[in-house]
Amino acid sequence: MGYDLERFVGYVNEGLLCSICRDVLEDPLQAPCEHAFCTACIHGWLVHHSNCPEDRQVIDVSLLRPLYRYMKNDLNRLQLHCRNREYGCEMVCSLESIDRHERECEYSQIPCSNAGCTVQIERRNLDGHLAVCEFRSRECPNGCGYTILSAEDTQHNCVAELRTELELLRSEMICRVEEAKHEMESRLDSQRRHMVQKESILQNEIEELKSQMSRMMSDVRSLMAAERQHRQELEQAELEKREL
Repeated sequence: MGYDLERFVGYVNEGLLCSICRDVLEDPLQAPCEHAFCTACIHGWLVHHSNCPEDRQVIDVSLLRPLYRYMKNDLNRLQLHCRNREYGCEMVCSLESIDRHERECEYSQIPCSNAGCTVQIERRNLDGHLAVCEFRSRECPNGCGYTILSAEDTQHNCVAELRTELELLRSEMICRVEEAKHEMESRLDSQRRHMVQKESILQNEIEELKSQMSRMMSDVRSLMAAERQHRQELEQAELEKREL
């Protein structure tokens, strides 16, 4: 939808009006037949039609183009009232700068920033409203450190709040301790399994070393027996030599 024609000061050229809503063009697009439309208006029209609403020539979204520069300049120079005129704003500015003004306008209706409050208030009166808003929050004056809503002043009990907080902290601490316990048990189990595996490997290595030692001792005994046999044979040969 376009800008309400009643907001504008002075004469507005017919060529700057949307061919669909007949208000002043907002975010304009132009068809090949040179008829201009608000972007929202022509897109909505083309959902159900495939032609220009003025001369019925066939058009498509892909054929729409931005407004000619001279027309865009004429559009931007138009003077209009702020939309908050009914609330007291007397500002008149160009169409090119109206959005920037209205974002900052002191007469704009904005929501209260306090959670739970549904009041819409003029920007210029916001500070005054916040000072008395029943949903405003502040720190407990008794020093417990809690932030409370003004509407809860009579129900606020420091001892009860601190007790609740303590219970929450205790529950959280228990959960953390349990998590740490489970984590340590998991690590110990992992280390235990690792140690068992290492012990099994070492035991196997020890058995292998014992087997090797046993074979070596057997070989040594065989060598010693062979050496004794050899000595006996040498002694026998020496005796025979002497006898000869």
